[in-house]
Amino acid sequence: MSKISTCGWDIGGAHVKVAGLDAAGRVVFVDQFPAPLWGGPEVLEEVLAGAGRDAGLDGCRHALTMTGELADCFSDRAEGVAAILERFAAVFSDERVHAYAGRDGFVDLEEGADHAGSIASANWLATTAWVATHYKNGVLADIGSTTTDIVPFRSGVPANTGTTDFERLGSKELLYTGIARTPVMAVARQVPYREDRRSVIPELFATMADVYRLTGDLKPHHDLMDTPDGRGKESEDSARRLARMLGLDLGAAPALEEWTRLARHIADMQMQELDAVFSTLDTARVLVGAGSGRFLLPELARRRGFKFVDFDAHMEMDAILRDKSSDCATAVSVAQLARSLP
Repeated sequence: MSKISTCGWDIGGAHVKVAGLDAAGRVVFVDQFPAPLWGGPEVLEEVLAGAGRDAGLDGCRHALTMTGELADCFSDRAEGVAAILERFAAVFSDERVHAYAGRDGFVDLEEGADHAGSIASANWLATTAWVATHYKNGVLADIGSTTTDIVPFRSGVPANTGTTDFERLGSKELLYTGIARTPVMAVARQVPYREDRRSVIPELFATMADVYRLTGDLKPHHDLMDTPDGRGKESEDSARRLARMLGLDLGAAPALEEWTRLARHIADMQMQELDAVFSTLDTARVLVGAGSGRFLLPELARRRGFKFVDFDAHMEMDAILRDKSSDCATAVSVAQLARSLP
């Protein structure tokens, strides 16, 4: 592996994503790690130290962006930003480290407290800013484990309506729906079951990870979080949790195909939610797909007349890294943006 010159980090509330670039800007390392920040910020320090050892990150420039400040172990965003920056500085104390502060650009960690509002949840802007330099006019869609970002860009710059989470939720540029951690009850209130329609129990018995395990779309490296009941991740385990959403035991419908059909129906309901947003966008433009849930995007692009391209399509890298580079698009993007720093 070539020596890493710049390293980008996307620190979420559930995962940490990291990408390393060589001096020419080629992606030479990319990975993601489970990091349930709601358990406390010390979890982050352990993950950062482990990732640093795995990648051999001594002596490189680091750039980070985040959404992890939303974890409920913090009383507010400012506290979360400060805690994450503090943990990062503790692990990479001898390195050049900058935080991405959205429209304010990159700031040194010691300046972070003064830019907490701009640093908080700005990762989508880093990805859009980088993609826009290559495709000029289009839409970025980044579907992850928990959320979906849908951000237009025009003339090579982001053209977002909202900036804060509150604003972006209102403009539908941020949707709290993803392919792993989203509870099934947040996607479906009623589902067909045999000859009837049944209400879904509003309880965290199953997640969309169970749905996409049954449909066969969820890859193992996207499936890093514990299950709601702490049990396994085989198809039968997911079917058992899905049955519980209807007040049933798995034995009530012994054929796995029946639960797979139900999973496909729930997956289609999530697609309808996404499609409703895409229907409001300008069509006949490029749709750049990123995130672990981008397997949903080619069909959405087809329905709405977009030309679909994967996030990694314009970059040179070894083929083995392409899938994870699109999964970790924000980490790659913030690293690329940081290459211009002195």
